Amino acid sequence: MKRARWYDLGPAGELKHPALRQVICDGVKIALSYRKGIFAAVSGECNHVKGPIGKGRLKGDYAVCPWHGWMFHRKTGRGQPGYEKACLPRHEVKLKGARVFVNLAAENRREHEIHPPHPLARPIPARRAPGPIRVAGISTTAMEKANPRYSTSEDLLNTALRHASSLGAQTRLIKLNNLRFNSCGGFYSKDEHACTWPCTFTQMDPKDQLDKVYEALVFWADVVLVATPVRWGNPSALYLKMAERLNCIENQLLLEGRALIKNKTAAFIITGGQDNVQAVSGNMMTFFSSLGFCFPRFPFIATSRGWFAEDMERNNEFVKHNARLHKEARELARRSIESARAFLKR
Repeated sequence: MKRARWYDLGPAGELKHPALRQVICDGVKIALSYRKGIFAAVSGECNHVKGPIGKGRLKGDYAVCPWHGWMFHRKTGRGQPGYEKACLPRHEVKLKGARVFVNLAAENRREHEIHPPHPLARPIPARRAPGPIRVAGISTTAMEKANPRYSTSEDLLNTALRHASSLGAQTRLIKLNNLRFNSCGGFYSKDEHACTWPCTFTQMDPKDQLDKVYEALVFWADVVLVATPVRWGNPSALYLKMAERLNCIENQLLLEGRALIKNKTAAFIITGGQDNVQAVSGNMMTFFSSLGFCFPRFPFIATSRGWFAEDMERNNEFVKHNARLHKEARELARRSIESARAFLKR
């Protein structure tokens, strides 16, 4: 049994509020709680990614981690129902006079819930396996699923993917509209270490389907073609929803010095009835360059009929039957594949 290391936390009256607090005693992080007349203490580091348990809140007798919502019993340290195998180190607390003391020598060891690592947590191969160029197309058009409609940006994307296939590439189409995925939880806004790879939603929510995008961008694709309509001068809402969730890729460079994206090419297809093409393309290029992507010559194609083109049915027909636009989509695919092949020859 470890020798007791009692530490004087201070007057009991001053430690009752807030009901949960984080204290650091001789370098030991403690989550101290007070409820129904009883003080209790467990480790102040969450089992997940060392979130500060004591900076969270109490939900009944469970301390809730402020980063990702993991819960541990404030007295026993055990995980919430269904996760009882996980356990935080417990620290004995005693009152001496009107002062609170905590034993910095924990009563037990930290225990983790046993589960296999997430498939996306695997190492990135040092060398790409031999094989044809792989092109992933991401359509960010939003539409009513029960009544699908024609999409100008997705039509041009499909033209590009068909041409890529004719050039010998493997292709994959991802329609964000068909995926169920959470909006960003703003974990990075709490702490840079709270933004994890893979994203915490991907780890904890088996119904979150953005893993398909992560898998394509980080492991599968050599080329990523992203197609978006212009919506009020910006990329589509689905694109922006995806982009916020991709912060976990960029953040690995900051936290681990690890670039998840290397020697990959990105290019863009932008369509809109009204104009703002340069701003949308600049937004997308800046973001994808921050992820680690490179670009071919002339990395985007776009079309816009101008500010007064509110007659969307004519806009649809304009794109659908415009031979030059579809030729440009094929050329974009060709340039992107050539860029990818140049990287693979290095």
